[in-house]
Amino acid sequence: MKPIIGITMGDAAGVGPEIIVKALSHTGVYDICRPLVIGDAKMIERAIRVTQSPLTVETVASVAESNFEFGRIDCIDLNLLSADMPFGELSPQAGDAAFQYLKTAVELAKNKEIQSICTAPLNKEALHKGGHLYPGHTEILAELTETVDYSMMLSSPKLKVIHLTTHVGLIKAVESITPERTYKVVKLAHDTLTRAGYKNPRIAVCGINPHAGENGLFGEGEEEEKLVPGIEQAFAEGINVSGPHPADTVFFRAVRGDFNLIVACYHDQGHVPIKVLGLEEGVNITVGLNGGVIRTSVDHGTAFDIAGKNIADERSMLAAIQSAADLSPKEVLK
Repeated sequence: MKPIIGITMGDAAGVGPEIIVKALSHTGVYDICRPLVIGDAKMIERAIRVTQSPLTVETVASVAESNFEFGRIDCIDLNLLSADMPFGELSPQAGDAAFQYLKTAVELAKNKEIQSICTAPLNKEALHKGGHLYPGHTEILAELTETVDYSMMLSSPKLKVIHLTTHVGLIKAVESITPERTYKVVKLAHDTLTRAGYKNPRIAVCGINPHAGENGLFGEGEEEEKLVPGIEQAFAEGINVSGPHPADTVFFRAVRGDFNLIVACYHDQGHVPIKVLGLEEGVNITVGLNGGVIRTSVDHGTAFDIAGKNIADERSMLAAIQSAADLSPKEVLK
């Protein structure tokens, strides 16, 4: 049976509701999963009007009440926002609502009522103004699932990247990299790709400094201290990992086909190559959450500047739904 995917609406002042409606207008989505929106039904109805979609919304109180029929969007309605909330404006109410949608989805996933979570974008400033002081989705999910060892993976048709650090300043990022963290992220990457069907996945670790330090020419020996022991531990356990590699060439090599996945040391080192290749097909995946919770997301923001104008592109949402379906456990709900 097809997996049930909980799609959280994100910040309703942004493009989240629009890209959800547009994505669920594709019949192929229902061929791979059973989608369930978690948000505010009135905002989905507004997005239907904005996009001039023929779809309708059905409010359901539980997963069990959903029919998962194309043409009708099943929505668990938390009813947190007013119908006249403006597009494209920072809203503490929308920030809090985005958190509540995600919290509800996590509870459903932990109870095995849904098999994966797919998130529309939230706005970090609105999230903070709404009383939730997290850097983003990943850190919220880690706390709600009581997970310590997790990481952010970005996936596109040509490149996959996982991160040792994400939403921290560059100096703190380098300070927080340890051999243990390097080993754990390499293993998370290996295990995730193996579950997804890769045989002996090829993993490359980026260097921290230019040219991966070039034998001590650049930096203070960070590669040898922070990366090499973790890489060697993973390799000794049979994981096909190599590095540290110079970051200015290793992404090209991965796109060429030399590697299945790159381990980036900090946020921009991994995000920039993915986004240069195209925002429309990028997917953000949270790896290693306790309880087997699967989470994928669009790899773009709330796009306040175009919200409500029917020009938002749904391709990243479609790719995120596809990834959620691919990564969902094979043991499906009845």
